Amino acid sequence: DTTVRVWSIADGTFLSTLEGHTDYITSLAVDVDGTMYSGSVDATIRAWSGEDGTLLRTLLGHTASVRCLAIGADGTLFSGSWDKTVRLWCGVTGAPRYTLPGMQFAVRALAIGADGKLYTSLSTDGAIAVW
Repeated sequence: DTTVRVWSIADGTFLSTLEGHTDYITSLAVDVDGTMYSGSVDATIRAWSGEDGTLLRTLLGHTASVRCLAIGADGTLFSGSWDKTVRLWCGVTGAPRYTLPGMQFAVRALAIGADGKLYTSLSTDGAIAVW
């Protein structure tokens, strides 16, 4: 499915459908300010307003499916992709910050330590990288 469906946590009612991706969605993340992020096989990340579901921006840079998203304590968005990269994005503007080097296989999971200083990625070969 190429849409994100938003439901109320309080009472479980359906709120809205977010449309914009051109291929199915593989990952979601929500920032503390309510901004919602969706990653897709279309190699894009879309940022959506938590208030009304409007599309805020589309983040471009990956060349293959975005498989996982995570948000750092400072609001930095992390994305892992089948293009063998972990990319970091400014959570406020969506501007690319940098790409973490060294992945030999597709990235399938990301985790951020409770202190917000330790970042890990898991690739499809089972290797775990600690940043």
